[in-house]
Amino acid sequence: MYAIIETGGKQYRAAEKDVLRVEKLEAEVGTEVMLDRVLMVSTDGNVRVGAPYVAGASVTARVVRQGKGRKIEGFTFKAKKNERRRFGHRQFFTELVIQSISA
Repeated sequence: MYAIIETGGKQYRAAEKDVLRVEKLEAEVGTEVMLDRVLMVSTDGNVRVGAPYVAGASVTARVVRQGKGRKIEGFTFKAKKNERRRFGHRQFFTELVIQSISA
């Protein structure tokens, strides 16, 4: 059994006991999160597709940790002007363990 869920503007394939790294969610470590934006649910070959979401379907996940991703470094310059700028960015994420899928 698996489901396609939407969170943080992205879509993820989630099965029970999977570990997903999603965009930052406002939740404490150890708490359970209910993800109700389920786009598709598949159970034993039986597929239910939502329009856009499957009615009554939800995914329960436990927050394992909150963190920052690896650093992305960038560099901009303007030719012949001696103008240079370096910058870095680390995206926040939430790591989830899928507990159950209810269809």
